[in-house]
Amino acid sequence: MTDGNPLTDACCAVEQLYDDVENPVADLERLRSDADRIETQAAVFGAFANEHRVRILEALRDGERCVCELQVVLEAPQSTVATHLRTLRDVGLVKSRKKGRWTYYRIADTAVFELLDVAAAIDVPIDD
Repeated sequence: MTDGNPLTDACCAVEQLYDDVENPVADLERLRSDADRIETQAAVFGAFANEHRVRILEALRDGERCVCELQVVLEAPQSTVATHLRTLRDVGLVKSRKKGRWTYYRIADTAVFELLDVAAAIDVPIDD
């Protein structure tokens, strides 16, 4: 019998599904990921979820670039570029350094390129 609670209903369904397992719900509860890890992963993938930020990361494949160079790449104003760079820096995908009045950005870890390459290799249907 269920009480209308979706989680309770799911637990009852799991127990019926695995009638030969002593405590299937507890087994599944152990599969829950660490909340901090999930939050970090979601933040990183959230940073990848913007076309401007992906373009910035791709532009940094060849080395560091200053904001004015990235403005040209994005065809966007300094404020737009700065906002996207802040997001990328906040999640640890890029690092920056100051040289005089210029700020240069570079990829923080080459794993960023691996993620970009994996994303590019996935055959995603594009609606025309």
